Amino acid sequence: MKKFLAILLSCTMTLTFLAGCSSSEKSPAASPETATVTVIDHADREVTLEANPDRVVVCDILPMASVLTVFLGSAEKLVGINPACMSAAKNGLLGEIFPEILEADTSFMEGGNVNVEKLLTLDPDVVFTLAGNSALIGALENAGITVVGISPSKFKYDILETYDQWIDVLSQIFPDNSKSEEISAYSKEVYEKVQAVTAGIPEEERKDILFLYQYDDTQMVTSGKNFFGQFWAEAVGGRNAAEEVQSDNSNAIITMEQVYEWDPDVIFITNFTPTQPDDLYNNAVSSDDWSSVTAVKEGNVYKMPLGSYRSYTPGADTPVTFLWMAQKVYPELFADIDIAAEVRDYYKELYGVSLTDEQIDRMYNPSSAAAEGDYR
Repeated sequence: MKKFLAILLSCTMTLTFLAGCSSSEKSPAASPETATVTVIDHADREVTLEANPDRVVVCDILPMASVLTVFLGSAEKLVGINPACMSAAKNGLLGEIFPEILEADTSFMEGGNVNVEKLLTLDPDVVFTLAGNSALIGALENAGITVVGISPSKFKYDILETYDQWIDVLSQIFPDNSKSEEISAYSKEVYEKVQAVTAGIPEEERKDILFLYQYDDTQMVTSGKNFFGQFWAEAVGGRNAAEEVQSDNSNAIITMEQVYEWDPDVIFITNFTPTQPDDLYNNAVSSDDWSSVTAVKEGNVYKMPLGSYRSYTPGADTPVTFLWMAQKVYPELFADIDIAAEVRDYYKELYGVSLTDEQIDRMYNPSSAAAEGDYR
């Protein structure tokens, strides 16, 4: 295979963008001179707000802080973010590329709750929160705060569609130029390339992949059918080992007995938990014994990357995460991909920055501190 990035970036301007990249097809975007815009958020609420608002707060829709930063090419408008967003920014690359995000306030979040009085002191023009958190939306509305609900689940955890839908809303609120169309186009092209390469794998030879979303001494939470792991597994030509688990995200609690039964070939650990691959290799969590699990025996346990944000969710790093994950699952099929070179070229094109070898190494070997904050 040829190097993906040079080919794919050259054709981004000719693609027909879906969802967020075709927002004008769904609702007319306001011009920069428009005083206000009206959007339908992911809670199906009609929200009228100032176009191009200057003071933005992100509550519990955690990826939105990084998505918005990349969309605007700056974090200057972010006056408040969730502590979990801050830990990702500090321990990933976002805080180095956009250091202004490190000045955002986090004190309005107290545990898993929003202190509305503290939030009001930030004088936000708009607050982004989970579309499904109706109680918080109601409390913010009662306090006179303009709130827009964003959903990670409404689009069936399809990472490409979800990202595009997020960008659709942002494009209406901030009708400015951004790199988002380029990210979306590149993500779709890489997805299709990876799918094409893995299409010929016989069903019985496809790898079983287990995602550890949260894992500590108290519980083990996986990515069942209703979470992003299902999409990732299928996108790279594998099977989600926990597909039978119907519970949504943080409720998909499993036991070691289930892991033994599934016996996954590959394990990916998210950055929403401090657990590292060595913790599985050394049986360092609880009294769990991983030594008989195929992924552990064969050394196929990986911590997911942390660049602009935790790569398990939709975001700017989705295209290079596709390549990295595909190579980890099927190294023989993607042996000719130089991940470091792809990432270096991508970040140069996307952000205009030249990553150092140390930064790239840190992106693909993130610390446990990235899991700090209220992420549950």
